[in-house]
Amino acid sequence: MAKSAKEKKIFVLDTSVILFSHDSILNFAEHDVGIPITVLEELDNFKKGNDTKNFEAREFTRLLDKLAAGHLLQEWIPLNGKSKGKFKVLMESDSTVDARKVFGDNKNDHRILNAALALKETEKNKTVILVSKDINLRLKAKSLDISAEDYETGKIKNVSSLHTGKYEVDGVDSIEIDTLFKDGAVPRKNILKTKKAIANSYYILKSDKNSVLSYYNPETKYLDKVDKTSVYNIKPRNAEQTFAIHAMLNPNIRLVSINGVAGTGKTLLALASALEQRRAYKQIYLARPIVPLSNKDIGYLPGDIKSKLNPYMEPLWDNLKLIQNQYKETDKEFKNITEMVNKEKLLITPLAYIRGRSLSNIFFIVDEAQNLTPHEIKTIITRAGENTKIIFTGDIHQIDTPYLDSQSNGLSYLIDRIQDHPMYAHVTLEKGERSELANLANELL
Repeated sequence: MAKSAKEKKIFVLDTSVILFSHDSILNFAEHDVGIPITVLEELDNFKKGNDTKNFEAREFTRLLDKLAAGHLLQEWIPLNGKSKGKFKVLMESDSTVDARKVFGDNKNDHRILNAALALKETEKNKTVILVSKDINLRLKAKSLDISAEDYETGKIKNVSSLHTGKYEVDGVDSIEIDTLFKDGAVPRKNILKTKKAIANSYYILKSDKNSVLSYYNPETKYLDKVDKTSVYNIKPRNAEQTFAIHAMLNPNIRLVSINGVAGTGKTLLALASALEQRRAYKQIYLARPIVPLSNKDIGYLPGDIKSKLNPYMEPLWDNLKLIQNQYKETDKEFKNITEMVNKEKLLITPLAYIRGRSLSNIFFIVDEAQNLTPHEIKTIITRAGENTKIIFTGDIHQIDTPYLDSQSNGLSYLIDRIQDHPMYAHVTLEKGERSELANLANELL
């Protein structure tokens, strides 16, 4: 007999879900939520620190304390809102199947599985579902006949249809292209007709005779001609790189995201564009999240804090050296970069060192943004003050953290949610320009 579509469910949350989003407990509609006591114990280990996961742990504890006011945590407590279900903390109890014996380990994951197993036995009229960002824990749950799901709130349903920022339009009247070359702009409706244009999106317009690069200006409603522009002696090698540089140089666009595989020039173009506009900003920040090797904290690495961080920051220094080496040591441009680094007008730093600061009059580049959660992306953007421009670069398919994927990472979330805003532009770089060898690896390996 098929189960009713309105059947009540109980979702058991893993620690990874709460560290991803502290208010996740409120996002299960009318269904109930169980929090294993083991999860609270794990959160206690995360409450100290300045990282986002520490913030999420603290905020969840405060939220739980507020929701549980006047109640015992072992009883079902109503969640806020008329259409919400209830929640309670699942204390350790015996079940017919013991995950610790099945998997031969008393680790916390197995205690969380036991909480779900015990709940399944006591709540036979409800479907018990374990929710975890940890795919291995989900697989273990399914092996014990426990339904298991990823946390879906905020996930992009179809990454393949994400906004790329670029469109090709064939069959354009050659007269319109000639006008665009001559006047620098043409009304959108003359070329796109009834097609809706996304703010700050880019177009390759083709006629039977020639083609032209353009972008949709949301203020004028015109398609403006885009010229190939070099930035600090770095020349764009394809249309997408030309579009990316245009977006980063456009003073009306305050937020830019660039997605692309390794070798497409994301970080190099962003840094060169920042240097080109160095006089327009007080400082240039180039930051990236630290994703520890084998998921170990940097405290495991030998040496002082500088030597610990160097391996993570080295790729950024490599890009800076590449730009600097376009010039001779006696050239003014070469000396300018050295002086900017010495005077800290240009800072290459871990992202954790930026959090909590007010970012005013800064050109801020966030590299490897695919390793950030949606909440971290939001937190960074909300720090922006007057005359600040933020560039997020990354590859949504190259995730280095265990609890994110191409659908749930912050860069994908940003591209999906903010497209068509007049202050935002996105460009996907598709063609690798690092070397033929790098292209070979991206295509065939």
